[in-house]
Amino acid sequence: MKTYTKYSAIVLLASMAILTAFRDENQPQQTPARADKRPNIIVILADDLGFSDIGCYGGEIKTPNIDYLASQGVRFKNFYNTSRCCPTRAALLTSLYNHNAGIGEMTADRNLEGYRGAITKNTVTLAEVLKDAGYRTAMSGKWHVSNTVEQPSPQAQQDWLNHKTTFPYFSPVEQYPTNRGFEKFFGTLWGVVDFFDPFSLVSGTTPINEVPKDYYHTDAINDTAATYIREFSKGDKPFFLYVAENAPHWPLQAKPEDIAKYKDTYKVGWDAIREARYKRMVAMGLIDPKTTPISPRKSNDNWEKNPTKQFDEMAMAVHAAMIDRMDQGIGRMIKALKETNQLDNTLIIFLSDNGASPEDAMRYGPGFDRPSETRAGEKIAYPIFKKVMPGPQTSYTSIGPIWANVANTPYQLAKSQSYEGGVHTPMVAFWPKGISAKKGGYTDQVGHVMDFMTTFVELAKAKYPSQYKGNTIKPMQGLSLVPALQGKNYAGHDELFNEHYNARYVRSGDWKLVSLAGDSTWHLYNLKKDKTELEDLAVQNPGKVKELAGKWQLWAKENHVLPKK
Repeated sequence: MKTYTKYSAIVLLASMAILTAFRDENQPQQTPARADKRPNIIVILADDLGFSDIGCYGGEIKTPNIDYLASQGVRFKNFYNTSRCCPTRAALLTSLYNHNAGIGEMTADRNLEGYRGAITKNTVTLAEVLKDAGYRTAMSGKWHVSNTVEQPSPQAQQDWLNHKTTFPYFSPVEQYPTNRGFEKFFGTLWGVVDFFDPFSLVSGTTPINEVPKDYYHTDAINDTAATYIREFSKGDKPFFLYVAENAPHWPLQAKPEDIAKYKDTYKVGWDAIREARYKRMVAMGLIDPKTTPISPRKSNDNWEKNPTKQFDEMAMAVHAAMIDRMDQGIGRMIKALKETNQLDNTLIIFLSDNGASPEDAMRYGPGFDRPSETRAGEKIAYPIFKKVMPGPQTSYTSIGPIWANVANTPYQLAKSQSYEGGVHTPMVAFWPKGISAKKGGYTDQVGHVMDFMTTFVELAKAKYPSQYKGNTIKPMQGLSLVPALQGKNYAGHDELFNEHYNARYVRSGDWKLVSLAGDSTWHLYNLKKDKTELEDLAVQNPGKVKELAGKWQLWAKENHVLPKK
């Protein structure tokens, strides 16, 4: 049995914190029956995962553990995030639209209520509510809902990112997870990480200034989560665990043995992979080809004439390897739950924070949250012309817009946009003891990340406060997902809204009005007949456009989207 003693060096650097137990146990842990029958709750949030990346949503990537959860649980066909990392996390944690929670853009404070860059004091987190209800609470992974502390000069910032200097805090300490309801936290405060030596890594509030030589962050996140499970299972309280993966967010960095599994998979090119995914989605009943035809590729690039074919096939192979590695770690969490007799009464949620990313990360170069060299002084390449291969610590690369379009099959566009490719996420719910819906089935209920608070409050018999630590708390905006877990025919949200850097939508009944970032023109689609947003009906229906645009404006004012700078 493999153990994770390779992380033991972190222990001294983290003040003897949770990492002392970074391992799978050799023997099943005998856990006494718990008097409190409320379910444990685990939320696993992937980062920049496309709608069709995982096996149970049509992907060719090997995800047997997530697929197991789906085969014994429920898959959502119509579940939504807010199109970007930190806004989705804000909505997920608070049951509020993200602007209403304080994060309309990223983590900079714009001095406007909807753009504070951190979840605000007039909100409560899932951890705060569940902790007050008697749950143990812990988080492992990416926080990204606090303001970022920056150094006074670009060079000083770069030295910090390159691990040449250390400072005590990466964000205001009152915004750390352990000051927002989590008893335990291991992970990063910022968004982008070097998977082999991450910046902004902390245990509790203690910076972890060094990691072992063979450290890999996805393993660390998942093995910490498994350790929390084993620790909490010894007690008599249920637990809430938030596992916020960094994978498969760029930079594309993976273990060589995982990359090797996919070295030949993507040689067939973009279109062949996309078409194969689409066919599998149709065959498994996830989509109806009559209402969800595959959207056309935006690019006219020809794979056979692609001059950077070798780089591009490797980029997607590394993306796949990162997801594969994440799934392996989820398997170790499932194993820990089985061995502690907790699996049957644990609700596990798996989803993504947004669609796959179309970003060309190579063009960003070093700066803000991107290092210029490794701790050992090796130069990090940002290969604009794709002359350096993805995979190792010494390159910062991304899959780019065409592979992102493949990852988001069958939908258009990608991360940060309000079209379905940016906001439509796979979502799996697993709970052997509590789900009465058909195992391995689907639900059409329209759900949103802000629904988790409402759902967990109901299942945990918790109380959502109107006052908390002297602050007036905004009321929940989510709906319960319990009807879907029970197999009931419940529509869910009749109306949903979004805005991110001027990309926006309003969904009302079967209609969706949407506009692109950088183009304020409204486009109108009937999602009942056209789920991939191919036939713009705005010209034929000016009255509907006016009606929905009015709804969006009212929502934007009520939820602090407007005014904005």
